[in-house]
Amino acid sequence: MDAATLAAVARGEHHSPHDVLGAHVADEVVTFRSLRRFAEQVRIVTDTQYLEASHEQDGIWVATMPGAHVPDYRVEVTYDRRASVVDDPYRFWPTLGEVDLHLIGEGRHERLWQVLGAHVRTFPSELGTVRGTSFAVWAPNAQTVRVVGDFNNWDGTAHAMRVLGGTGVWELFIPGVGVNNTYKFEIRGSDGTWKSKADPMARATEHPPATGSVVTDSHYVWGDGDWMSERAQQDPHTGPFSAYEVHLGSWRPGLGYRELAEELVEYVAWMGFTHVELMPVAEHPFGGSWGYQVTSYYAPSSRFGSPDEFRYLVDALHRAGIGVIVDWVPAHFPKDDFALARFDGTALYEDPDPMRGEQMDWGTYVFNFGRNEVRNFLVANVLYWLREFHIDGLRVDAVASMLYLDYSRKPGQWRPNVRGGRENLEAIQFLQEANATAYRTSPGIMMIAEESTAWPGVTSPTEAGGLGFGLKWNMGWMNDTLRYLAEEPVNRRYHHGELTFSLVYAFSEQFVLPLSHDEVVHGKGSLLRKMPGDRWQQLAGVRALLAYQWSHPGKKLLFMGSEFAQEAEWSESASLDWAQGDSPEHSGVRLAMKRLNEVYREHRALWAEDFSHAGFEWLEANDGDHNVLAYLRKSSAAEPGRVRDASDGAGNTSDRVGTDPDRAGHDPDGAGNAPDRARADSHMAGIGSDVVAVVVNFAGTPHENYRVGLPHGGAWDEVFNSDATEYGGSGVGNLGQVRAEEVPWRGQRYSVALRVPPLGAVFLAPARD
Repeated sequence: MDAATLAAVARGEHHSPHDVLGAHVADEVVTFRSLRRFAEQVRIVTDTQYLEASHEQDGIWVATMPGAHVPDYRVEVTYDRRASVVDDPYRFWPTLGEVDLHLIGEGRHERLWQVLGAHVRTFPSELGTVRGTSFAVWAPNAQTVRVVGDFNNWDGTAHAMRVLGGTGVWELFIPGVGVNNTYKFEIRGSDGTWKSKADPMARATEHPPATGSVVTDSHYVWGDGDWMSERAQQDPHTGPFSAYEVHLGSWRPGLGYRELAEELVEYVAWMGFTHVELMPVAEHPFGGSWGYQVTSYYAPSSRFGSPDEFRYLVDALHRAGIGVIVDWVPAHFPKDDFALARFDGTALYEDPDPMRGEQMDWGTYVFNFGRNEVRNFLVANVLYWLREFHIDGLRVDAVASMLYLDYSRKPGQWRPNVRGGRENLEAIQFLQEANATAYRTSPGIMMIAEESTAWPGVTSPTEAGGLGFGLKWNMGWMNDTLRYLAEEPVNRRYHHGELTFSLVYAFSEQFVLPLSHDEVVHGKGSLLRKMPGDRWQQLAGVRALLAYQWSHPGKKLLFMGSEFAQEAEWSESASLDWAQGDSPEHSGVRLAMKRLNEVYREHRALWAEDFSHAGFEWLEANDGDHNVLAYLRKSSAAEPGRVRDASDGAGNTSDRVGTDPDRAGHDPDGAGNAPDRARADSHMAGIGSDVVAVVVNFAGTPHENYRVGLPHGGAWDEVFNSDATEYGGSGVGNLGQVRAEEVPWRGQRYSVALRVPPLGAVFLAPARD
């Protein structure tokens, strides 16, 4: 072995140290080399003998024995006259196979997290079981990659990795490293500069501001088998969906995942929301980013506990009958030097084109969506959250910024695509692939787009040229509604069209109606403060808004604190004002919200036909002078839809039941007992035709004898009145029940004269008796 090669290996700078270190057979001789700097003595230990090694060069020791194959062996090392027997990291075969490497190069490895990153492994041996951790990282432009950590005093010279062919994947198994060890990769780029980088595939991290990756291994036993089985056989897009959006750090500060599994679950179940939507939980260094500046895409934030404790939270929500949506951020990533930015000294994860690779508004990099390995990193990340954490859906952040090459760019700052247009063709292809793959592999989940433009076909199948999402946030409804409500009631008659306009396009996509965190922060004020008038009018306005939202076509999302009309706008550094929420006037809003969720679940009409004209009919659209809207929500007698499936990889939908045995839950106590679940009604509740009449009055005065048409006669129950005294209202109502007369009105054969409350809403449903 030449001296230059030995010197490079000794410095930890050789691209293939396994070619030198370890055991090698040639000419019927086995040669052992081991890097043991500062050792006094080194011996090779087999099951039959001890071989004395001699110092060869720069801390490299060598020994030989006759033979045609490599025996099982270990290394005895003596420091300060104390000997210890250790396993040699350079004696093991690669932990990635040829198929893995091929799929990574093609960008098609759907379980990427199982082969890259850090994984605890055990190997059988004649001298005893070997336990350790394998490390693998993609860094194709690196000259050298080393593993550093608390197990080697952050000196990686003894743990240089090998590159596996031309794939750019570096790999090393290190015996003795296990769960909770902290590590990074030390990378020498093409320019010769060394940088210390967190693992892009790390599944656990240190608590910020520390930036190390942490070795983890899951042994969690799930208890949500019933939930997962039922989920796989239903189409959630056609069921009830009322999501409670949560920022974990400020809902109740100081709670970890396990405490949230008690308090958050109990609260959401009592309120009756069908889902929680968690603002990003992937690790991020700056809390003020709310999680939207992700540095570790595969690691739940260590701020609240371990990955298995996050599993415990999801499990608890499922066992309470509550679905879990997580915000996902593929549009951009931060420039922190320890993370993905210029990972191997080049623009690796980010687009190298300066006109495409940076998001100027946010000071971040944009992923190179056209590169196979980068696209694979993101698509596999979708599947990781869905499979490993049983997440029921991902809400994809800032989709508009991905779709347009000129997004937030001035002329001269962007370049047209190959077709001469402004569309980001690579990002479009990525989104289609991510959605199709998610629906194909995880039946019963949802992919939700936060997309703020009029891009056509966001929720259309990819076979028709759509993006393949299941749902899209309706930002137009949100903006128009809040702008209308900001007007004094006396002026709202001049803005009536801002309310009715939403029904012009309500069925062009499969919409979610969001009142999210973005609307109650950065000086925008809380929902309460958006309302004009005195405190009573503001509270009534919030109750009317929530009733309007919950009865309008589309799924529902409400940010935490708005359910009790918190006065202060949200801050990630402060708790919700629970004391205010418990005051009589604000707890009334909470009770109204709770009742809305109950009525919503009970009536198919309010959710079964959210995306069809058949589910909505105007009763009164033009009474701007009274600030009144009246409409019917309807459902047919059809069964809820079956699983949306993209089994052909193109995002197509089909009417079949999907199953996935890999996601089947396990018995939590091992005794065959069913999970203890406080399960709310599933979306099979209320099968059959249904109708609800809704009257919303945004005027500050009540309307007496206000006539509204109805589709049939007889008794109608007032199933909800936002002005009820128990909600803090004035009590203007209809004594719980009205009777429709055969008096034609606005195209309906029957009608009823109502007392319509000020800044209030009334829901009527045919009497059940």
